[in-house]
Amino acid sequence: MLDLRPLRPGFGVEVSGLDLARPMSDAEFAELERAFFAGRVLTVRAQRLTAAQFVAFARRFGPPEPHVIDQFHHPDDPNILILSNRKRDGVPIGLADAGTYFHSDYSYLQVPARATTLYSIEVPRRGGNTLFADQYAAWEGLPAAMQRRIETLTAIHHYGNRKERDDASRTAASALTPEQKAKMPLITHPIVRTHPVTGRKALYAVSGSSYGIVGMPEDEAVALLDELAAHATQEKYVYSFAYGVGDVVVWDNASLLHSATLLDPDDARTLWRITIKEPALAATAVLAPTFVGAAM
Repeated sequence: MLDLRPLRPGFGVEVSGLDLARPMSDAEFAELERAFFAGRVLTVRAQRLTAAQFVAFARRFGPPEPHVIDQFHHPDDPNILILSNRKRDGVPIGLADAGTYFHSDYSYLQVPARATTLYSIEVPRRGGNTLFADQYAAWEGLPAAMQRRIETLTAIHHYGNRKERDDASRTAASALTPEQKAKMPLITHPIVRTHPVTGRKALYAVSGSSYGIVGMPEDEAVALLDELAAHATQEKYVYSFAYGVGDVVVWDNASLLHSATLLDPDDARTLWRITIKEPALAATAVLAPTFVGAAM
């Protein structure tokens, strides 16, 4: 049995006594996966991993998908995106500001992300937390009339940040080259998405890449999305995760929004990131929490 404890009552899980550098048995990973879908943010602290070991761990959750920003792929494996504000000979070694606004990873792709995992290599002296907003709770916290209004609506997504269209802004989505932009067509996802594993309903990507709603005038659609985003990112739904060196965190993109936090660009921070796409699952299966004290 894994040693599990919630990050806060009813949310998140920290795993102790687990070395991700060694292979896990199927039974051991099944327990970890149940804890992940129950907690939705899972962390294993103070790991020491090679690129190959980190990728092997990520693959247990599903197929990795290299990020469109390919200039910052890890030299040993393109599935790893380097996030860093460090420079070498004046040239950035990684993506400096990755998503400093609430969003869901790969919501701009037809097959969205199941999970994202970060491995913390270097932590800043202050800040650098990731904020997670619980979208199960956000859906359940909506008035019944609003739930009825939006339950059948479909959002239009493309790469970017709806709230900031100036590529030069630090809160814009990271700029793409013309060739990278060409790989990012418009796609659609339900505003209220049934989780492909747990079967629970959640608001999905109402902040970030959602730019419109099918069949709705743009101004009306953006106003509704902004209203939902403001609701979904209220403080009561948000948990701030602080990193230590070697920490691995995995989160569930189908039930969360997340945001990086801005920090002093001279305060060094480096992480490795792998994003895992939704595998082809035939049916949804409700997975119960596996640890005491977390009423998910």
